[in-house]
Amino acid sequence: MLRATLKSLLARKLRLALSAMAVILGVMFVAGSFVLTDTLGRSFENMFDSAYAHTDVVVQPKPKVDGQIAGGDSPVPGVLTADDKKAIEAIPGVAAVHAIADGEGARVVGSDGKVVTTVGPPRLGGNWLDGVGGAEIRDGHAPQNDNQVVLNVEQAKKAGLKVGDQVTVLTPGGKRTFELAGTFGYAGGLDGRGGVLEVRFTDKVAQELMLGQAGAYTSFDVDAAPGQSPEAVRDAIAARTGGAYEVKTGAELAKTIADQFKSVLDGLNKVLLGFGAVALFVGTFLILNIFSITVAQRTKELALTRALGASRRQMIGSVLAEAIVVGLTGSLLGLAAGLGVGWVLAMVAANVSGLILAPIALPASAVIAAFSVGLVITVLAALLPALRASRVPPIAALQEVATPDRPLTKLSVSGGLVTAAGVALMGYGLTGDGHLWPMLGGVMFAFIGVALLSPLVGKPVVAALGRLFSWSVAGKLGRLNSGRNPRRTAITAAALMIGIALITAASTVLTSGDESLRGAANREVHADLLVTGQNSTDVMPTFARSTMDDIRKIPGVASATSEVYARAMVGKHGHGVSIVDDLPAMAAQFSLKPSGPNAGTLTALGPADAIVDADTAVEEGVRVGDTVRVVLPKGDPVEFRIAAIYAENDFYGGYLLGVAALEHLVSPDPAIATITLADGAAESAVRDQVAKLIADNPEVSVMTKGEYLDQASGQIGTLLTMVTILLALAILIAVLGVIITLWLSVLERTRELGLLRAIGLGRAATMRMITVEAVVITLFGTLLGLATGVGMGAAVVRSLKGEGITDFAVPWSQLTAYLVAGALVGVFAAVLPSIKAARTDVLKAIAYE
Repeated sequence: MLRATLKSLLARKLRLALSAMAVILGVMFVAGSFVLTDTLGRSFENMFDSAYAHTDVVVQPKPKVDGQIAGGDSPVPGVLTADDKKAIEAIPGVAAVHAIADGEGARVVGSDGKVVTTVGPPRLGGNWLDGVGGAEIRDGHAPQNDNQVVLNVEQAKKAGLKVGDQVTVLTPGGKRTFELAGTFGYAGGLDGRGGVLEVRFTDKVAQELMLGQAGAYTSFDVDAAPGQSPEAVRDAIAARTGGAYEVKTGAELAKTIADQFKSVLDGLNKVLLGFGAVALFVGTFLILNIFSITVAQRTKELALTRALGASRRQMIGSVLAEAIVVGLTGSLLGLAAGLGVGWVLAMVAANVSGLILAPIALPASAVIAAFSVGLVITVLAALLPALRASRVPPIAALQEVATPDRPLTKLSVSGGLVTAAGVALMGYGLTGDGHLWPMLGGVMFAFIGVALLSPLVGKPVVAALGRLFSWSVAGKLGRLNSGRNPRRTAITAAALMIGIALITAASTVLTSGDESLRGAANREVHADLLVTGQNSTDVMPTFARSTMDDIRKIPGVASATSEVYARAMVGKHGHGVSIVDDLPAMAAQFSLKPSGPNAGTLTALGPADAIVDADTAVEEGVRVGDTVRVVLPKGDPVEFRIAAIYAENDFYGGYLLGVAALEHLVSPDPAIATITLADGAAESAVRDQVAKLIADNPEVSVMTKGEYLDQASGQIGTLLTMVTILLALAILIAVLGVIITLWLSVLERTRELGLLRAIGLGRAATMRMITVEAVVITLFGTLLGLATGVGMGAAVVRSLKGEGITDFAVPWSQLTAYLVAGALVGVFAAVLPSIKAARTDVLKAIAYE
C-alpha cells in the first residue's frame, strides 16, 4: 500500500509541487525569523564583547531612588564624582580609573543643514578618553580645548564633515558650534559600533552639555593591576565600598547589555512568528483544498483500491502518507529558503544600523520549528480529505466520476458554534491585560467559523457577483462554474479572507484612532499654532527657552505656553511629568478643568506647586495641600505642593509641575509650545515671525493644529504599511491557492472544456470564462474579509474606549482600494489556469476520462 501511495504521488509531480508550495512559504517565514534574530543576537554579542574587550571592571552609580519610571523606563540615575574616583583609585589591585561622562541626545547637524538621524541606535555624546574601550584617533587629533570635538568615522561620513570643519551639535544642554578636531574609530578597523553615532568633547563640556552637572560622571572604566584578575578587582571594589556602586567586569557588562538587546530581538521574533503563523494558517486552507480536490478527482482510483481489498484505515494512511511526504518536502525546502531570507534580512538590518554581521548559521530552533510546524500543518489539513477518501464506497464510486457534494446543514451549524466560541474568546481577550492567548485563540476560532459558514453565505453572494459578468456566454459559464461547488469556492475564498480581514481590522482600528484624535483635538484643543518636532529615538527635539519670551512679544499672540517633559519618581511611583510655565494659558488651550468642588483652581502655579489628575490622585492618595517628593533626572529630591486636582482629558494626565523643577533637569528647554492668536490676528503673519525665531533649529518647526494632526496621521499610515507588508505573505499564499484551485479545476474539467471548445467556445472566450470564475472567487473572499475585518476592528475599538479611541470610523477609501485589489488579484490568478484551459486539445479532451 505504501509503494502504491508513493508511486501515485510521484506520478503527479505537479500536484506534489503545488501542495508543497504553501508549506514552503509558511515555513520559510518562520525559519527566516529564527535565523534573523539568531544572527542579529550573535552580532550584538560580538559587538559588545569587542566594546568591552579592553575593559577590566566598570563601576556605575546606583539609582538614587529605587523603582521604575512609568512605561518600564530606567530608574532615575545617580552620578559619580571626583571623590568617588579617588576612593576607587586607592583600592589595592586598581591600576587606573578612567572617568566617563556620557549620555544620549548629541545630535550633529550635517553639511546639508539637517540633523543626522539613525534608525534605532542612539546618538551619544561624552568625553574623549584616548584608548579607553579601544577608541583610537583616525584623522586629526583629540579635543585640545573646549571649542573642539571629535566624531566617530561613521558619524562624520553621514554628516559629510571633515577635519577642520565647523560642526553644530544639539545637546540636552543646548546648541553649540565646535571645530571638528578629528575623527575616531575602534580597534579592529571599526568606524563605529552598531550604528551608534558619537560626539566626544572635553570633560568639562561633556559634563555641562550631556549631564548638566559640573564634576559629574556616569561610569568609571577601571584597569586591573598586573597579576590581578578582573573578578578579583571587582570583588575588592564591592567589598571596600559596601555596595555603594554597581560593579561588574567588562565581560559581565557586555553580557548584560547584549541580553537587553536580545530581549528586544525576542519581541521582534514573536511578532514575526505571529505573522508567520497567519501565513501557515492560510496555508492550511490551501492544503485542505488541494487534498480535497485531488481526492475527488481520484474517486475511481480510490474505489478500485478499495475493491482490491484496501481497508478504510489503509485509505486514511495512504492520504496521510502523501501529506507527510508533502510536509517533509515543504519543510526541507522552506527551511532552506528561510535560511536565505533570514540572511538577506540580516544583511539589510546590518547595512541600515552599521552592525558587523556574525556568520550566518542555522539555529536548532529554526530546524525544529520548520519540521514540526510544516508536518503538523500539512497532516492536520489532510485529515478531513483522508477521512473522506476512506468513506468512498467501492461499487458506487466505480459507477461515478466524482462523489456528489453534500448538504451544508451540518457544516453551517458547526460554523455558527465555532464562530460564537471565537467571538466569546475575543470578547474575553479584549477585557483586560494578560488575555493575549484567549484573544489570539478567539481570532483563530472566528476565522475557522467564518470559513465554515462561507459555503452557506457564498451561494447567494457568488451568484450575485457572477451576474455582474453575465453579459456574455463566457461570463455566464464563469458564474456557473464558480457556484457549482460551494465548499471548494468557500475554502479558496476563506484563505484570501484571512489576510484581507487582518489588514482591514488594523486599518479600521488605526483609522478610528486617527478620527478619535482629530475629534478630541477639535473639542479640547483651542491653540492655533504649535512649535514642536518629531520625536527621535533617544531625545525629544527641543528649542531654546528664551524663545518663549520672544514669541509672547509678537503682535497678534494672545497667549503662549511651553512644556518640558521629564522622567521622575513622585513618591514611590514612576511618572512622566510635564513642567509648564503658564498654567492658565494651558488650561484654556487644552480645556483643563478642576475635578470636583474641593479640587482647587487652575491659576498660575508657584515655582514649587504642582497639579495632578483626579485618577492619579485617588490611586496615590494625594489631596490638595499635600506635599509630594519628586526626584528628577539630576537625582536631587524636590518637594512640590499639590495646588489643584484636574479632570484628565485626552491630552493631559498625571503630574504637571511648576518651574522649580527646571533646575533639576539636564535640559530646561521646552519640547513643545502652543500659541493662541488674538482676535483678528493674521495667522500667516504670526507664523512667519515664529518661524524666524526658530530658523536656526533644524529639528523643530511651527505648524497649525491641522498640520500637526496630519503629521500624526502619516505615522499611522506608516504603521499600517508595515502591517500590510508583513501580511503580504499570507495574501500571496491565498493568491497561490486561487491559482492552484483553478489549475486543478481545469484538469478536473478537461472533458467538459473539450466539449465546450468543440461546440464553438473560442480560446479567448475560454480564457474569459476562467478569469470570471477567478474574479468572482477573489471578490467573494475580499468581501468576506472586509466584513469580518470591520467587525473585528469594531470590537477592538470598543475595547480601547478607555484608552482614548472613542470614535469608530470605517476606512471607506481603503476598503474600496482593497476591493479593487481583490478583483485585480483574480485577474492575475487566472492567467496560468486560463492559458492552460485555452490550450486544451479538443480531440484528446473529448476522449479524456
